Amino acid sequence: MTETLDSNISATALKALAVLDFVGEQRRPVTVNEVAAGVGADRATAYRMLMTLVQSGYVLKEADAKHYRISLKVLSLARNLVSEDERARHILTSLRQISEETGETVHYSALERDAAVLVFRAKGSQRVTVDFQIGDRSPLPCTSIGKVLLAFQDMRATEAILARGLPKVAPKTITDVETMRQELARVRAQGFAYDDLEFADDMRCVAVPVFENGGEVPGGIAISGPASRFDLEKLDVLRQVAMRHASALSRTLGGLL
Repeated sequence: MTETLDSNISATALKALAVLDFVGEQRRPVTVNEVAAGVGADRATAYRMLMTLVQSGYVLKEADAKHYRISLKVLSLARNLVSEDERARHILTSLRQISEETGETVHYSALERDAAVLVFRAKGSQRVTVDFQIGDRSPLPCTSIGKVLLAFQDMRATEAILARGLPKVAPKTITDVETMRQELARVRAQGFAYDDLEFADDMRCVAVPVFENGGEVPGGIAISGPASRFDLEKLDVLRQVAMRHASALSRTLGGLL
């Protein structure tokens, strides 16, 4: 059955944004044919959307006139999201404190629709790390930060995401919805989540919520590392440090008394 588009929504704008998403996700310039295949459009539509984005300055055409890449103009849209306001300074201070105490790279990610988006990071001193970058998006059910964000959201929103299915992406990914519901209940009760080879077969993570005004959880703190260094005992040590700093940060941000 074909989904009916809300009459207030522009189908053309959605297509252009899908092209922008696709081009922005690539690590190299792409051709019109690649864009068409990537967004499920015919070549003429993909070309028209690309030309619109080139005209608006969000996509650049390479010198060979055959390849396209994202432009730096996109950064102007995001600058206010990661600007150093008082809230951001508090979050970054906490991340740096955790990083200095543990030697690990520490991330703060925020919920955006059906993904966790990395917003702030503090680089650690460890040489062997999992190198996520600001702006990276992570799926929710199979990551520690995703579980934290799902666990502390409105139940209807969480159920809507679970209803889309839980694809297997790693050896220990939870794919059964009822098992995931039980996992999220544990996360709410204990105040932290682990990713034990659920997102990648060589990575483990721990994440904790950060509460803000009204007790909401718009984001959380996560520490990820290679499974060779991050055994469950190590995760427990990192979890204790992260929870202590997240609790202090939550009080600062008005989420805890």
